Amino acid sequence: MNLNKELQQLQHKLDKLRNKLVAAEKRDDPSVVQRFQKEISVTLKKVESIKGQKSRQVSSKSDTIKAMPFHRELTKTEQADMGKLKKSVRGLVVVHPMTALGKEMGITKMTGYAPKEF
Repeated sequence: MNLNKELQQLQHKLDKLRNKLVAAEKRDDPSVVQRFQKEISVTLKKVESIKGQKSRQVSSKSDTIKAMPFHRELTKTEQADMGKLKKSVRGLVVVHPMTALGKEMGITKMTGYAPKEF
C-alpha cells in the first residue's frame, strides 16, 4: 500500500478513536476509556513509523538526485513548457521547492537535475 494512503487511513482511524474516547469519558466508562487510550497510543506509534519511512525515502531520493553531475535553476520559459524541456533532456529530474523533496534539499527555486548539461 502507498505510504501516503496508509498514513491517511491511520489519521482517520485516530480521529475516530479520539471521538469515541471523548464519548466514553462523558459516559464515565473507565474500562472503555482505557481501551481507547491504548488503541490511540498504538495508532500513534504506527503513524510515527510511517512518517519515518517517508522521511527515509525522501532523504534517499534526495541523495540520488544530488549525485547527478549537473543542475541549474529553470527559467520561466522552461517552466512554462516543461514537456518540451523533458523531451529534449534525457534523465531530467525537476524539483520544486514546495515539495517534500525540495524542502529536504533546501532549494529555493525550481531546479533541474540531469546527468548531462542542458
